[in-house]
Amino acid sequence: MHYYPFHVGDYRSSTAHLTNEEDLCYRRLIDLYYDTEAPISLDVDWVARRLRVEPYTVKSVLQDFFIEQEDGWFHERCDEEITKYRRMQDGGRKGAAKRWAKGGDKGAIGRLSPPQCTPNSNQEPITKNQEPKKTLVRPEGVSDSVWFDYLAHRKAKKSPLTQTALNAVVREAEAAGWSIEQALTESMTRGWTGFKASWVKNQAQTNDQSSMFAGGI
Repeated sequence: MHYYPFHVGDYRSSTAHLTNEEDLCYRRLIDLYYDTEAPISLDVDWVARRLRVEPYTVKSVLQDFFIEQEDGWFHERCDEEITKYRRMQDGGRKGAAKRWAKGGDKGAIGRLSPPQCTPNSNQEPITKNQEPKKTLVRPEGVSDSVWFDYLAHRKAKKSPLTQTALNAVVREAEAAGWSIEQALTESMTRGWTGFKASWVKNQAQTNDQSSMFAGGI
């Protein structure tokens, strides 16, 4: 047995009179009993060497908790647990044998078909996950510093840059007669996420009008 139930209260009440060495000896005797699923050998010296305790301690504990018979020292509680364990093993083997017997007349197992996945409402088509990720390419004429600053700017605005949005900025920059780098820089300066030619044209007209009024005063 690789496992056995250990009842702390029962053990404590029945071993309160033992010395530390006797308590250690008793625990090791129980472990040996369950491990071998057999009574303790009558050869006390051999048992003492196995348990690494003095022979007189082994003999004292055996006489206190075990029953001596012709083929070894027996322990009633250990025998009960071993019997339960073996019944459980036998039940498991019989159950497995029945399961094998039920399927034993079905013949050889043929080639298995690949598992079919049935999508449900919470699943997305497989092809969506297989689409290659599109990487934005830095436009010509835009420096690395401005490009990466603009990407970070869009991310901070919770509006990550897409290819569609970038194409729109390029078109509007050309309409305004600006370079793409100028348009991106102006967007960051103004706190914009995009760029419109009309925005800068209106701003230029406002500046011209302000200059005229200032000159007329």
